[in-house]
Amino acid sequence: MTMHLVGPYMTTTNYKKRKAKKKTAGVLEEERKMEQLLQKVGYVKNSNHRYKMPDYTVSEPLAPTSDYVGNGFKRATKQYTGDELAGIGTLHKSNMVPIRKDSNAAKEIAQMRRN
Repeated sequence: MTMHLVGPYMTTTNYKKRKAKKKTAGVLEEERKMEQLLQKVGYVKNSNHRYKMPDYTVSEPLAPTSDYVGNGFKRATKQYTGDELAGIGTLHKSNMVPIRKDSNAAKEIAQMRRN
């Protein structure tokens, strides 16, 4: 039976410590060469050397910005002048409808409620 079929709570009983293997002559020679190379380059083991952070503060004033948004084509803002709407009428139950001054919408809404 494999381990994945037994369940998540089964553990191994093998607590034997393994002996560390001795390094061969070739491995010791390569480690010695690496130490010489690191000394030649100037590497210091366990050093806390940190590079200084560059100063990113802006001393000069920034360039002037524009009022354009996105790709540069800003639409003119629409503003109601107050000369088109006469009011708001209730068409059916709570359905609010704008009533213009130049139309007969107010009369039509009033007649519809009575018919």
